[in-house]
Amino acid sequence: MHSVTGVILIILIACLMPYIFTLIAKKVGGFRAQDNANPRVFLAKTEGLAARANAVQQNSFEGLPLFIAAMLMAEYLVIPDRFILPLGGAYLVLRVLYGICYLADWSRLRSVIWLLATACPVLLLSVCIKLYS
Repeated sequence: MHSVTGVILIILIACLMPYIFTLIAKKVGGFRAQDNANPRVFLAKTEGLAARANAVQQNSFEGLPLFIAAMLMAEYLVIPDRFILPLGGAYLVLRVLYGICYLADWSRLRSVIWLLATACPVLLLSVCIKLYS
């Protein structure tokens, strides 16, 4: 896979992932057409699995800026694919596992996986610094 295409696909998947958890939150929470008038209020009132799915969605959006910045910076600086694509792919896999742990209410494992996922863009930015300092 060409680096730019791989980077774009990885970023696209990361950007779409929160919406999957939003759909889960709405489905499990019993979202109805009239709830669309104020979906944030609906989601804020959910409990259990629906509330956890909403929390995954929110956390997924919160993590995107660091991840996107790292991927784009690495691509801009022409960091070799052997660094960019594995770390980007690992981030995606770890974020899926994070979501599963959140939905299953496995808080300790979820925290470890969150840390590992967050380490991926941090490591990528570290590679950028190392190769260009």
